[in-house]
Amino acid sequence: MRNISPESLESLPSRVAYARDFVNFTDADAQALHAAKPYLAPLVPSVVDTVYVKLFEYTITAQSFVPRQTGYAGEAPASLKDLNLDHPQIKFRKDFLAGYIVKLVTMDYSDMKSWEYLDKVGRMHTGVEDSGFKHRSKKPGLRVEYIHCGLLLGFVEDIVVSAVMQHPELDESTKIAVVRAVNKILWLQNDLFARHYIKENERKERHGGWSEYLLPFIAGAAVVASFHLFR
Repeated sequence: MRNISPESLESLPSRVAYARDFVNFTDADAQALHAAKPYLAPLVPSVVDTVYVKLFEYTITAQSFVPRQTGYAGEAPASLKDLNLDHPQIKFRKDFLAGYIVKLVTMDYSDMKSWEYLDKVGRMHTGVEDSGFKHRSKKPGLRVEYIHCGLLLGFVEDIVVSAVMQHPELDESTKIAVVRAVNKILWLQNDLFARHYIKENERKERHGGWSEYLLPFIAGAAVVASFHLFR
């Protein structure tokens, strides 16, 4: 039995090492993501459009895209009615999401800098002014409630998994490897969102402090298990 202390999980390298080991994110998973790039890259524009169509379905998520976005110098939408996939500000935001998806299938997961990037993605959405990203340096904090971040990751996973499973050029073993890798990396990203939203006093109230780390990974494992049972 390995000894993992709650205190050790405050350190990003220790947390990543534990989380990777827990969900069994291996070098083979990283290789599966890299190998999937030629097949997933052409799908990125349609995936990004689908994500924004979903975000525009609800006022609570769409309203975040009305104010002028950090780094955008053009004309901002005047109201929710102006939001559409072709608005210049939305195209500006779509480029960031597209870049993020591409990173997921190209990053060197043996390099801690890759995990630092994923950690910053989580941190920047909590409203802090110092997210660690240079493009947001000295900019107002960006606050997106955790519920929307978690749900969006789940939505993205469904889109990507469906695209992989329906891809005509991938054999079954490759599809399984890619689906498992995508599932794992998005759950690891989910944890790197959660660590910045969950306060210390909330951790201590949750069944001795362990469930915040364990439950997301159990849910992720359930996705993989259900895939094997019903494919």
